[in-house]
Amino acid sequence: MIFLLLVFFAVVVWLEVPALIRKKYWRELAVFSLFLLPTFLLALLQLLDVPIPSPVKGIEYVIKDLLHLNYK
Repeated sequence: MIFLLLVFFAVVVWLEVPALIRKKYWRELAVFSLFLLPTFLLALLQLLDVPIPSPVKGIEYVIKDLLHLNYK
């Protein structure tokens, strides 16, 4: 499965990156990379059965503890 994941992401990079470089879309390439890398890492961690924490707990922490907002 990891091999298929690598192949899939390699195909996506192979199809998208050369056009961005050819057209000199450096900012778009940076944003593409910023989205692609975490997506790849999350997919890889999920394939390896690493427990990924829920983002809801982080959002609750920000709302309750940092912003001192209570919602009910």
